[in-house]
Amino acid sequence: MTSAPELEQLAEIELQKEEEEEQRSVSDCPSLPASSTFSPDSSHPYYDVARHGIIQVSGDDNYGRKLIIFSSCCLPPSHQLNHQRLLQYLKFTLDQYVEMDYILVYFHFGLRSSNKPSLRWLREAYGEFDRKYKKNLKTLYVVHPTNFIRIVWNIFKPLISHKFGKKLTYVNYLAELRDHLNYEQLIIPADVLRHDEKLRAAQKGGPPPSVKTPPPRPPLPTQQFGVSLQYIREKNREAIIPPVMRQTVGYLKEKGLRTEGIFRRSARVQLIKDVQKLYNLGKPVNFDLYDDVHVPAVILKTFLRELPEPLLTFRVYSQIQDFLNVESSLRVTRCKQIVESLPEHNFMVAKYLLCFLHMVSQESIVNKMSASNLACVFGVNLVWPRQGSISLSALTPVNVFTEILIEHFHTVLGPRCPAGQATP
Repeated sequence: MTSAPELEQLAEIELQKEEEEEQRSVSDCPSLPASSTFSPDSSHPYYDVARHGIIQVSGDDNYGRKLIIFSSCCLPPSHQLNHQRLLQYLKFTLDQYVEMDYILVYFHFGLRSSNKPSLRWLREAYGEFDRKYKKNLKTLYVVHPTNFIRIVWNIFKPLISHKFGKKLTYVNYLAELRDHLNYEQLIIPADVLRHDEKLRAAQKGGPPPSVKTPPPRPPLPTQQFGVSLQYIREKNREAIIPPVMRQTVGYLKEKGLRTEGIFRRSARVQLIKDVQKLYNLGKPVNFDLYDDVHVPAVILKTFLRELPEPLLTFRVYSQIQDFLNVESSLRVTRCKQIVESLPEHNFMVAKYLLCFLHMVSQESIVNKMSASNLACVFGVNLVWPRQGSISLSALTPVNVFTEILIEHFHTVLGPRCPAGQATP
């Protein structure tokens, strides 16, 4: 049986081999400069670490669970980074999300001897992450695993519980992530994309195949997910509020307002797919049959996330990104101006939803879902950029804006009441 020190030595050897192979292929595919969409404010408490873009929060997965990304290729040389600060920053980021279900995506490509944290640091890091962090982690995706990863896993096996071990999923090619995550939301470094193309080209013995999804089929007349608000309205007798939203909000108002952590928990993936299929086929959905109030909660978030254009529209995204430049005393007024500029149908649906979220926040003593907590869950499902995904720095203004929408609902959305406006 191989001892731990021998495994550590094997891990170092494997990493050196991987670096040598990478260097041999440099002439075939010149390195791209490191890139990051994350440019934190210099007042950020962990600016020295955050500026590298190693850790990103990239929206939600297909079932409403926060996506947190760790990119090894963004790690600078070890002498330029305090790894204890990196650990503290990772905990600082996770602390904002660990009370809800979340997903970790680890991009392994780019880890080298020069930027690799020590195995001792990894042990300390694993010890730092107590049950609070591990309980709501649903899956750890390790993208582009190598022998180094497998050896390190064997080193840590004695420390890792069987339950936690089952959360690990190896992903050999980026395309495999499409089955599990909202791929377009992922913040993937350019070097990782290039490495994936090389791997796929080597596998096929030719140029890499396209990872783009095939053209979508024409939607069914009864389709509810992945189609526009206008489409749903036209196919549902001009109903202002989409049936999925009306039914989930109605059910949750009756049976979920006082549920602790409502909207923070996920539900079984296959169950959510089955409910979506029922809706898309125009068949009735009875949430009482599932005996789980989190099912309609996840369905509501999924409906919003799968709209081709966000409920608050692409147009206001840049205005929301500038929101933190507005004086605190003027933010409610500015929020009102932005929302009132929405198309009437979007405004009416948003008012219906936010009226309900305001109700949820009024029960926060029991359900623990304050306006701030709800904003962290719903912000990325209400607005996102036309191109790319929301970076960690871009989340802050989105969350602040959403919190004001919920907390000051009556001031921001109450005065305007278009004809036909529905309420929960």
